[in-house]
Amino acid sequence: MRQLDDRATRLFIALAAFFCVNAVLAEFIGVKIFSLESTLGIAPVQWRLLGEGGTLDFTAGTVIWPIVFIMTDTVNEYFGKRGVRLISWLAAGLIAYAFLFAFIAIQLAPASWWVASAQTQGVPDYQAAYAAIFGQGMWITVGSLVAFLIGQLVDIHVFHQIRRRTGERFAWLRATGSTMVSQLVDSFVVLYIAFVLGPAHWPMSRFLAVASLNYTYKLLAAVALIPLLYLARAGIHRYLGEARAAQLIHAAAHDHAAAPHPFPVD
Repeated sequence: MRQLDDRATRLFIALAAFFCVNAVLAEFIGVKIFSLESTLGIAPVQWRLLGEGGTLDFTAGTVIWPIVFIMTDTVNEYFGKRGVRLISWLAAGLIAYAFLFAFIAIQLAPASWWVASAQTQGVPDYQAAYAAIFGQGMWITVGSLVAFLIGQLVDIHVFHQIRRRTGERFAWLRATGSTMVSQLVDSFVVLYIAFVLGPAHWPMSRFLAVASLNYTYKLLAAVALIPLLYLARAGIHRYLGEARAAQLIHAAAHDHAAAPHPFPVD
């Protein structure tokens, strides 16, 4: 059998591609801060925590990150620790690669006519806008990459710890439990590196308040997307067939103990 004829191989490629494009996209759209209340058409919610306060404003990247973590759990379910580690390092490399070439593109001398070409759209300096959108600060970039990798490794560990205790039951529990812990790490690490260690030098009260608010939002979003996890699971079982899906799940569950590779080797 040729490698790419195997449905499990095709599935892994599709999951990896979708995972990576979402991870990279989340980093680039994250420069936008949106108002949750205005988006939903509700009155502003004034929150207070640790002496800090504000409205429900989040980065646009938080819309996609819950999907990224669900994709992590899906790959974990069928391809185990090795599969998640592979796509996590691949995604981190692609994010770094994307930021590198975004930086290079910013440094290119803009055409004089292009700089003013969007004035009628309310953008007086296209180069400045381009640099502001694609040139996220170094500390935010570093914080995002470090938090992403740590969060992924934590997710892998917690997912398999829960699986070891519950067996094949309660897919929602290992997905939600691993996301609860990994999102906690991710939310606090990225803000600590970007805004406490970085030039902004946030006070600890602001850091803890904003990180807690971001974590709560991500967690609620992840819980709301649990049906998507089961929908993906059902689609994968139909695509692979019950026998092949069960084989992959069994191999993934024993990935820590030299389980057979899920892909065909002939």
